[in-house]
Formats: sequence, structure tokens, C-alpha cells
Amino acid sequence: MRYDVLIIGGGPVGNYLANLLARDFEVAVVEKKGSFGGKACTGIIGAESYERLGLPEKAILNKFRGAVFYSRIQSFQVERKSPQAYLVDRKALEKELAESAVRKGVEYYMATSFQGFRDGKAVLQHLGERLEAEASVYVGADGITSRIAETIGAETRAEVLTGYEVEVVGDFRKDFVEVWVDKGMNEEFFFWVAPISEQLARVGTLGSIDALGKFMRTRRLKTTSVVEFKAGSVGFGWRKPWVSGNVALVGDAALQIKPTTAGGIAYGMLCAHSLRRALLEGNLGSYERGCSFVRKQISFGLRFRRIFRGLNQEGIERIFEILGSREGREVIEAHADFDDHLKTIKAVLRRPRLLAALLRVSPRIIRALA
Repeated sequence: MRYDVLIIGGGPVGNYLANLLARDFEVAVVEKKGSFGGKACTGIIGAESYERLGLPEKAILNKFRGAVFYSRIQSFQVERKSPQAYLVDRKALEKELAESAVRKGVEYYMATSFQGFRDGKAVLQHLGERLEAEASVYVGADGITSRIAETIGAETRAEVLTGYEVEVVGDFRKDFVEVWVDKGMNEEFFFWVAPISEQLARVGTLGSIDALGKFMRTRRLKTTSVVEFKAGSVGFGWRKPWVSGNVALVGDAALQIKPTTAGGIAYGMLCAHSLRRALLEGNLGSYERGCSFVRKQISFGLRFRRIFRGLNQEGIERIFEILGSREGREVIEAHADFDDHLKTIKAVLRRPRLLAALLRVSPRIIRALA
């Protein structure tokens, strides 16, 4: 079997890349699972990114026009008239992209595991049969525990956390996401409530299962009302290189993940466009340079993560007071972008009163974010 590009990993980013490449290259996708979906993934993607990337309307479960932020003792709300983010059915998204890729001529090897490289070929285990596939370029889109990254000796410098998420029956405000920050319950991360409908929501956090249980009791959600439970790992940091010889990494395999929210679908897909341009130019070395937007966002997110880890609950409360002020909410509502958090922070720091208030909380915050 001979291809121009062999993609290892049929998740959302791998399948999206296959669609991008199908017109210009002979492409195949190798996916170790026998079906799509199944991974712990809240699946919130900014509306602007979703539409710009041309993703299928069919995969959208719900549309959010705002968010409510809760600390231990206060809350504030930001909203817009139009939807700002979409909640996505990951299984439907992956399958729609795969079906589209197949119609464009991409070949899929489902229930097929990548065993390694031998003599420049990928060794695969497919339906009990050992196969070899040769390609001009191999792409690792096989997630945070990427075998491809391991094979090329990529170095990982990252904070790895376990995420827990449930789908639970309850009463929810359908078009608003909830974000809860309480270091007494979880020092590692915030909690989220992402409604699918008025009666069902995805609720989760990163850190420990005990923290999720505490939050559900605080939010008055019954553990006996959970209808689905998932767990998985996420990594905040860098994995380098993204290119080695004729092998490239994309998506979670390259840790193209937002340290602010743990989302990775949109960033991986944006980098897929850069990878396509590099392949068309015949210069894989230009791939990483083309991902400058994503690299800047990751760098900012890591600085933000360090600030969050260093704050106590008193500091969190003071920041809530600042951002929940009338001016703070106006800035967020005017400039917030779900997939460009750096843009939002820069807008906040351009306001003298907000900047001065944040300086009083800690000058380190401004030095880290500016």
C-alpha cells in the first residue's frame, strides 16, 4: 500500500486533516478504535472558529450566548445576543468528517493499530492481519499518548492532568455555560457545566474524582442522576519537535491544547491548515512557523495557568470583583473570543482602571500576562 500521506489517528483533527488533503494527495487514515467518539471531551468550540473551519451543522448539540462565572462567594454574567460557542457531539463530528473524507477518496483502516516504523514503512495490525503501508509523509494525530511522538523521540514538557466528566440530569439554563472557581474544592482547575438541554448537561473538571463529587453536591446535582461518565488525560505544555524527517504531529499529539480551558479541537484544526500548506509547498519545516497563532495562545495559556496555580481563593475573589464590575463585563462582552483568550486579556489590560485594580491584586499578574 502506497500513499502520499498516512494519518495515524481518526479523531476530529485527523479526520479534518484528511478532508483538507484529499483533493491534492492520496491519503489514508489509520484508527485503532472500531468506531468514532468515546473520548472524554466536553466539545465546546467557539462559534466563529466552528464556522470558519467549515464544520458540520449536524454535529452541534447546543448554542451558548453567554456564561455565568461563580466563585465561592460571588458571581457575574456575560452575554451576547448571538451564539458565541457551540456544544458539539464529538462522535457525530468525527463520523461526519470521516464520511466526507471517504467520499473524497480517502481510505480508512478502522480497528487498526500502529505498531511502529520498519524500513521507512508503517507497520499496522489490521483485523488480525499484519500490514505495511508506505507514505511520503506520516502524520501523528493519535492523541496525547501519541505512539508517533514516542517513535520519533519527541520531548514532552507538560503538566498532565486527569479529567472527569459526567452527563447528568437536572435543571439548567440552556444557552449559558457555568464556570465555577473554588480552590477549596479543587486547586487544580475550574468546574464547568455545559448544558445539552434544559434537563441535561455535561459537568466536569480536571484534577480528582473527589473534587467532582464535591462540586456536584454544591451544585445540587445528584450522582444518582448521572447517565454517562467519562475520564481521560490532558496535557498543558510543549511537545517538540512537531516535525522530524517525514513525520509530523498535529492536534493533541503535538499538545496543541489550550491551557486555559483544556480544549484542543479548534487549535488542532487550525494547525491542520498550516500542515496542508507545508505539504503543498513540499516543505514540512514551514509547518510549525505557520502555527504561530496557536503557539502564541499556548504560551499565553501556560503563563495564565501559572498565575491561577499561584493564586489563593482571596486572590480569586478580588479578580472576580474586578472582572464582574460593570466595566469589566462590558470589556469581556465586547472583546471575548472563545478561541483567542489573549485578545480578551489585552482588551482588559488596555483599560486603566481595570489595569490598576489588577496591579493592586498582584503586579506579577500584569508582568506575566502583558
